[in-house]
Amino acid sequence: MEIWNLVFMQYNRDSAGVLTALPRPSVDTGMGLERLAAVMQGVHSNYEIDLFRRLIAAAAQLAGTADRDHASLRVIADHIRSCAFLIVDGVIPANEGRGYVLRRIIRRAIRHGYMLGIKETFFYRLVAPLVEEMGEAYPELARARAQVERVLQQEERRFAETLEQGMQILERDIAALSGQLIAGETIFRLYDTYGFPVDLTADIARERGLQLDMAGFEQAMAAQRARARAAGHFAIDYNDQLVVEGRTEFTGYEHLAEKSRITAIFQANEAAAGLQAGENGAIILEKTPFYAESGGQAGDQGLLCCGESQFVVTDTRKQGDGVIIHLGKVRSGRFQPGDEVDARVDTERRQATARNHSATHLLHAALRQLLGAHVAQKGSLVDADRLRFDFSHFEPLSRQQIEAVEALVNQQICANTAVKTQVMAIDEARKLGAMALFGEKYGEQVRVLSMGDF
Repeated sequence: MEIWNLVFMQYNRDSAGVLTALPRPSVDTGMGLERLAAVMQGVHSNYEIDLFRRLIAAAAQLAGTADRDHASLRVIADHIRSCAFLIVDGVIPANEGRGYVLRRIIRRAIRHGYMLGIKETFFYRLVAPLVEEMGEAYPELARARAQVERVLQQEERRFAETLEQGMQILERDIAALSGQLIAGETIFRLYDTYGFPVDLTADIARERGLQLDMAGFEQAMAAQRARARAAGHFAIDYNDQLVVEGRTEFTGYEHLAEKSRITAIFQANEAAAGLQAGENGAIILEKTPFYAESGGQAGDQGLLCCGESQFVVTDTRKQGDGVIIHLGKVRSGRFQPGDEVDARVDTERRQATARNHSATHLLHAALRQLLGAHVAQKGSLVDADRLRFDFSHFEPLSRQQIEAVEALVNQQICANTAVKTQVMAIDEARKLGAMALFGEKYGEQVRVLSMGDF
C-alpha cells in the first residue's frame, strides 16, 4: 500500500531539453492525509476511512441504493469534496483554465449519479453532509455552504441543458447515418465540445441497435492530446532571461522626478557599454521614481536625461529581486554606465493610471458589498486610459446589478474621501482587515491603502 511518494528534483531543463545538474538537489515528499488516516484506522483503502464512509452513505441515500461498494458512490463522495473546496477557494465553473477543470469534475459526478439512476439535481445536496464532516476543521467551508450549493445546483441545471443540446446533435447525426456505426468524430465532438459523456452516447446507441466507432474516437482524442502536449512543451527558456544583480531603490511614491546614476545598460539581454541615438535597450538606475509594472498597473513612461541626451522610457518592469528596468529608445545623444541622469516620470499619465488603480479597489469593495463576500479579485489591468477588473462570481451580472455597482463606485468617487496610505507589518495589516490581492507577493512590511471606511 502506497503511503507517500517522493519526487527527486535533480536537474534544470532548458528549452532545448538539455538537463543541467542542480547545485542543491532536493526531495519532495508527498504524503497523503487519507493514506495516513487509513493506516491509523486499520483499513486498506482511502474510501474506507471515516470521512468517506459518511459521504458515501449520504450519496447512497440520495441514490436509493444499499450497495455501499458501488464505484460511482466513491466517485461522487470524492468529487463533492474537491468541487466544494475549489468553489470556496474562488474557482467558478467555466470553459477554460481551472474553471473548466471544476466543470469537468462536477459533470463527472453528475454522470455517475445518472449511472446510479438519479434523474433529478442531487449533487448540491451533498454539501450539507460534507460541512458536517469537515466544517469544524475548515470553517470557511461552513461559511460558504449556501454559496457552494447555489453554484453546484446552477451548474447541474446547465449540464441538463448541455445534455439536451448533445441529444439534438446526436439525433441529427443518427438520422443522417447510412449504416449502423456512429462516427468517432461525432462521439468526440459531443464529448469535447458539449461535455457529453461517451458512456451516455454508448447507452443511447445500444437502445437504437447502433455501434460506436471507438477507434475513430480514440484517434481524435490522440490528436487532441498531441496538440495539448505541443502547447505545453518548454517553449520558454528560463535560462535566457535578463539577469541583473542588486536592487533599485524606488522613490516614486514621494517623487515623480529624481537625480540618479546609471548602474547598467542592456541590449538584447546582453550587458552593453552604452546606447546611442536610435538604439533600443534597457537602463538600470541606482534609484528611480518610475513605477514598475505590478499589481495589474502598467509600468511608467517618461524621460531619462543626461545633458542634451534623452532616453524615452516606454515601459518599466521589475526583474529578479527588486531590480527596476527602464525599457525604451535613445532619442538623442549617448548613454553609458556611470552617467548621472534626471529621471522624469510622465506625471499626467501616472496620475491617470493611479486614479484607475484606485477605482479597481472601489470596484472590488462594491462588488463584494452587492454580490457577496465570495467575490475575489482574479486579475486586473490598469493604465492611463482604462481599467479591466477580473473577479470570481458564479453567474453573469444582470444589467441592474451592473448599474448598482456603477452607482455605488461613482458615489464613493463623488464623496472624494482622502486616500490614506500606511506602511506596517503584514500581520498588523491583516488584523486591520486589509485584503491581500490575487497574484501579489508581499514582504514583512506592506503598504496599506484605505479610502474612508469603504
